[in-house]
Amino acid sequence: MNFSFSKRARTLSMILIALGVVMAAYGIVVEDHSDHHQRTWSSLLVNGFFFFGISLGALFFYALQNATETAWSVLVKRVYEGIFSYLPIGSVVILVVLIAGSLGAHHIYHWMDASLYDPASPNYDAIMDGKKPFLNLPFFWIRAIAYIFTFVFAANWFRKKSLAMDGLTGESLVKMHLLTYRRGALFLVFFAVFSSIMAWDWLMSIDAHWFSTLFGWYVFSGMWVSAMITGVVLVMYLKRKGYLPQVNNSHIHDMGKWVFAVSFLWTYLYFSQFMLIWYANIPEEVTYFQARINDHPVLMWTTFFINFAIPMVLLMSRDAKRNPRFLIGVGAVIFVGHWLDVNMIVMPGATGHDFHHGIQLVDVGFFLLFLGVFITRVLTTLTKAPLTPVNHPYLEESVHHQI
Repeated sequence: MNFSFSKRARTLSMILIALGVVMAAYGIVVEDHSDHHQRTWSSLLVNGFFFFGISLGALFFYALQNATETAWSVLVKRVYEGIFSYLPIGSVVILVVLIAGSLGAHHIYHWMDASLYDPASPNYDAIMDGKKPFLNLPFFWIRAIAYIFTFVFAANWFRKKSLAMDGLTGESLVKMHLLTYRRGALFLVFFAVFSSIMAWDWLMSIDAHWFSTLFGWYVFSGMWVSAMITGVVLVMYLKRKGYLPQVNNSHIHDMGKWVFAVSFLWTYLYFSQFMLIWYANIPEEVTYFQARINDHPVLMWTTFFINFAIPMVLLMSRDAKRNPRFLIGVGAVIFVGHWLDVNMIVMPGATGHDFHHGIQLVDVGFFLLFLGVFITRVLTTLTKAPLTPVNHPYLEESVHHQI
């Protein structure tokens, strides 16, 4: 059965986009008094990366299911294809922010200032000069293009092969399945490297003096859990509309378990990074947390509480993971919690004192704008193919999945 993008859903997404544009525009004009509209560019990076990360997390999970030949997720694989179809749009937003920074339109990435590397300049920074072999614009752009090309190419390739499998049977179907299995494993190798270095480049280099060996994995876990939340909420929405009739409580339970489990992975990495840096008390490392604990303690600890305590307490039981309304409610709260987490990663280093007032209208406006665009893109993609793969080798096993 093909999904139909209802007039009501389309109207809702358009309202989100329009409301987001109005709020963001008002916030830019009234609230953003920073040089070069630093606050606006920083908010654009936060929201651009957040939704890009959701689609990338969905692509990772999709490839993982292929590489492990997992059967239970076959019935919902088209949902994840819809989510990672946003990758090209998310990539454009990221590129706009990076190009603007490279041209000096904003100063989110302080290391892009050439005077930092000139010993004759009063702005000379010996620490940054030592990082120049890695943090220089030509190499930075080579890496950025490599990440985006790999991710977008892989997303398009997996989608194309998935649709092609609908028209195959017998030996041809098995060969195509084995091909996606091998490519899934290959993609995971590239993803393991690129996702970490991408996090260093686009997020960690905002606080260019600071570094953390766990940062890449920490960012990855946030992307992953956000993608899992998006997936389970989208499946619940589709079932409520009468689609995906073969998806049963066991499928929902498994998706809920992923939200629960990856939330603990995020918590483990968050705490490990904090504990090791705070305990060592090395000045160039501990400054990252000082800026957040001293200036934004409420936001920092609220973010941690939402993303750790809420899934731990509310998703612990089996019944909770099988309750659609409960999952949607808890998932929505955690979704916002991880958006706040990206704000905490980006804003203090990118805007400094301009973030002392916390979340503002420009931030919420961009969030609603990108949420509306994201919903429109995902639901539009879901209309273009049957929601259930027609001839997948593991389709019957997925239909009869019970735990």
